[in-house]
Amino acid sequence: MRRVSVAQPSRAAWAAMGRTEGRLDERPPWRLLRVLSVCGFTYSVLFATPTRAQETLQLSTLQREALDADPRFREFALQNEQSGLRVRNIEVERRPAVSAAGLIQYQSDVPTPPPVAGQLLFQPPKDTYDVSVRVDQRIFDPALEPRLALARADLAESQARLRVALFALRDEVNEAFFTAALLQEQIGALAATLTELETRLRETSIRVREGAAIPGEAAAIEATLLQERQQDEELRANRGAALARLSRLTGRTIGPDDLLALPPLDDAVSRGRQELDRLHARPEYEQFARARDRAARQQDVTAATERPQLSAFGRAGFGKPGLNFIADEFETYAVAGVQLQWKTWTWGTASREREALKLQQEMVSAEEAAFTDRLHRAVQNDLAAIERLQNALVTDQRIMTLRDDIDRVARVRFGEGVITAAEYLDRSTERLTAQFAQGRHRVELAQARVRLLTTLGLEVP
Repeated sequence: MRRVSVAQPSRAAWAAMGRTEGRLDERPPWRLLRVLSVCGFTYSVLFATPTRAQETLQLSTLQREALDADPRFREFALQNEQSGLRVRNIEVERRPAVSAAGLIQYQSDVPTPPPVAGQLLFQPPKDTYDVSVRVDQRIFDPALEPRLALARADLAESQARLRVALFALRDEVNEAFFTAALLQEQIGALAATLTELETRLRETSIRVREGAAIPGEAAAIEATLLQERQQDEELRANRGAALARLSRLTGRTIGPDDLLALPPLDDAVSRGRQELDRLHARPEYEQFARARDRAARQQDVTAATERPQLSAFGRAGFGKPGLNFIADEFETYAVAGVQLQWKTWTWGTASREREALKLQQEMVSAEEAAFTDRLHRAVQNDLAAIERLQNALVTDQRIMTLRDDIDRVARVRFGEGVITAAEYLDRSTERLTAQFAQGRHRVELAQARVRLLTTLGLEVP
């Protein structure tokens, strides 16, 4: 049997096949399948397999998606619907109220007139039957409009409280995002080191075979390479866990190859610093305002209860006796009139309730002032961290320049056999440590800036 294999693509061809979104994919989306023909020839055939496109994720987008994915977000619509029902109930009180009543009773005694000439003029019945319909129409109710305003104020405060609860999602998204972003930086730095170590291992192995180097040199490089691969696996596992948290928060699929882009924050942070003392962008400030407004609306309702209410009523019925209580027969009847209700003396309960509500407003204002002070104290740490990390990045750049030069010299000297593998690996490890520090400082700076914006209630661009 003859075996014929189709030539596999070269490394350059693989690179061309795996080029997606301006980068080279090291694992091209192809698979190799062998098919045996009836003539006894075996062919190796390449088939394309679909792969998921790499995506670059923005922090602001993830925050919005987390908000939309949270089950509590639907409470806004539910609260609107609930408030609409309550407002509707208050509004229909302007319409006539119709009620029905029925009565059957027997009483042991009834008023009896004195006899005239030894004879009773009439004998009222002791049994009573009555069926009636009553209609009440409010003419003037001073509490109606204040109650409507209070219902709307209740809705505004409930929604403000919900926005405060949902605002905490930003911290969860930020924590998972920057954890994954830091690991992404470290994985990227480690990838270059792994490639370099693999190259040095191949070169050293050749030198060992040629007798130009001792086996221990290759063993040292291989041991370091294996350790760095273990570290790479650990970093990727931790990043996968952070991305899984992000995926659960946002309700979207996030693959291990998706990239996290650090947001541009310079302009937003500068504006936040300039307006630090007068910023009231946090949702808690809206909640404080809505709480004060609700207390004011409650004061209006309390004041309205002291004012007179005027209503008209009408009643029509059929019974025995009717309006003529001495008649011993069934008859129809009707009654209509105007009714006034006025609590002229309440022993000061309404005024005390209004005073209690004013104190409630003052307590809300005190809580708002304390919250502002707490925010101003909280941002001081972030401002100091931003200043420190900006300076650290300038130093990191200089350190990396020096480490690159040192590593380049060490690589040449190791290739020439001037230094041992241990010395070369020490220089390589020092460069990787400096690169890790630079990546960490870059991510921590972005995180401190985002934390500052979040503390102030500003949107991440």
